[in-house]
Amino acid sequence: MTASSFSPAGASAPGLRRKAFTVVLAIELWERFGYYGMQAVLTLFMVEQLRMTDAAANLMMGAFGALTYITPLIGGFIGDRVLGARRTTVMGALLLTCGYAFLAAALQSHTLLLVAMALISTGNGLFKPNAGNLVRRIYKGDDAALDAAFTLYYMSVNVGSAVSMMLTPWLQIHYGAPVAFATCAVGLGIGLVYYMLRSSWLESSTPATEKQPVKLSRFGLVGAGLVLLTVFNAWVLGSDTLARLCVIAAGAGLAALWVALYVKAPQAERPGLRLTYLLGLQGTIYLVFYQQMMTSLTLFALRGVSGDYRIGGITLFHMSAGQFQVLNSVWIMILSPVLAFLYKRAGGQQKQMSHARKMLVGYAMVAIAFGVWWMAAAHSDGLVSPWVMVVGYGCLSLGELLTIGLGLAVVACYSPARLSGFMMGALYLMWGIAMYGGSLIANQAALPPELAAGGGGAILYAGLFRTLCEVAAGVVVILAFLEPLTRRWDQEHVSVIGK
Repeated sequence: MTASSFSPAGASAPGLRRKAFTVVLAIELWERFGYYGMQAVLTLFMVEQLRMTDAAANLMMGAFGALTYITPLIGGFIGDRVLGARRTTVMGALLLTCGYAFLAAALQSHTLLLVAMALISTGNGLFKPNAGNLVRRIYKGDDAALDAAFTLYYMSVNVGSAVSMMLTPWLQIHYGAPVAFATCAVGLGIGLVYYMLRSSWLESSTPATEKQPVKLSRFGLVGAGLVLLTVFNAWVLGSDTLARLCVIAAGAGLAALWVALYVKAPQAERPGLRLTYLLGLQGTIYLVFYQQMMTSLTLFALRGVSGDYRIGGITLFHMSAGQFQVLNSVWIMILSPVLAFLYKRAGGQQKQMSHARKMLVGYAMVAIAFGVWWMAAAHSDGLVSPWVMVVGYGCLSLGELLTIGLGLAVVACYSPARLSGFMMGALYLMWGIAMYGGSLIANQAALPPELAAGGGGAILYAGLFRTLCEVAAGVVVILAFLEPLTRRWDQEHVSVIGK
C-alpha cells in the first residue's frame, strides 16, 4: 500500500492519531464488556444451573473459545479484501450484540442457546482482527508508539471486562442469568452508538480504496456466507467430536497456508514472515494457561477457595466464584500503563527489549503463578485463602501482557502490510486452537458428578496446577534456546527493511 493511500494529516498529527485511537479504544472496551461478562456467567451457569458435568462444560467452553478465535481468519479476509476493516468491525459488533440478546432469551432452548453462542463466535471473528488492524493504521511507521498503543489497547479490553465480570455474576445470583446476558447486549450497544457518532475521526487513517462505496450485491454475498458460518458454528458447538476434528483441520490448514505464503513471498518479506510465525506460535502457548481462568480456575474457586478477603480477622469483602476472573483484568489495568511507560522510555534510549525476551520473562511469570496455586492447593486442609488467587493472577496477568499481549504488535511489526488482516486472523486462529487444548488439559481435574456435588476441595486441583507449572517452566527453557535464532532473524529483517 502506498503512502498516498492515507491522509498526510493522519500520518503526522499526534492529536488526530489520539482522537482516532480513542474511537477504536471505546468500541473495544464495550465489546469486551459484553464478551467477558457473558464468559464470567456461562461456565457456572452450565455447571450449577444446567447440571452439566465438569468435563462437558470444559469441552463446550473449549469449542466455543476455539470457534471464537478461529473465525477471525475469515473476518480478516473480509476486512482486507471484501468490505474493508471499518465496515467489518461494525458488522461484527452488531452480530455480537444480537448474540448476547439471543442468549438472554434462549436459556430454555438448547437449540437457541447454540445459535446464540454461534452468533457470538461469528461476530467476534469479524470484529477482532479488524479492530486491531485499525490501530495498526493509526500508528503506521512508529514502532515504539505502536507497542505502547497496543499495550494500552489491551488494557481497554480489561477495563470493560473488569466492570462486567464483577457485575454479571452478581446479576446472575440476584436476578438470574437472562438479566446478566441482556446487560452484555446493552453494553455493546452503547459502544456501537459512540462509534457511529465519532467514526469521522478515523477518516485520516483510512485508505482511499476503503472509502469507496461497496456494491449491495457484495454485502448480500457476505451476509449469506455469515448465515452459513453461524449455522456451522452451532453444529460444531453441539458435537464434541466435530469440534475436535475442526480444530485439527484448522491447524493443518493454517500450516499449509503459511507454507504457501512463505514460498510465494518476495525474498525481502521472508525474514519478517519467519519472525511472525515463530513469535506468534510462542505467544500462542499462553492461551493453554489462559483457558484455565474460565475452566479449572473458576471451578477451583467454586469448590476450594474462600470468597472472604480477611486482614487480621476482619472480613473486608466477598467475591463469588465467577467474580475471581476479574483479578486478571484488575492486574492488567495496573500493569499495562507501567509497561507502556517502560516501552516508550526504552524506545527513546534505544534499549528496547526484544519480543522474544519479553515472552521468555512472561512464561517465567506463568510458571510462578501455577506454582503458587499448586503449593496452596497441595498444602490446604480446607478452603484456600483468596489472597492466593490475587498473587497467582498477578503473575499470570504479567505473563499475559508479555506473551499474547504483544502478539498483535508482533504481527504489526513483522508481517507484510498487504497481509496484515489475514495475519491478525491467523493469530486468533492459533489462539483458538490453544484454548481448546487448554480445555482438554483442564479436564485432568474434572470431577465426577457425585464428587462435584460434595464440593470437591482444593487438593483435587493440585496435580493439574503442578503439571501446568512444569509445562510453563519447560517453555521458558525452550525459548531461551531459541532466542539466538530470533535475534538473527530480527537482524535480517531490519537489514532488508533498511534497504
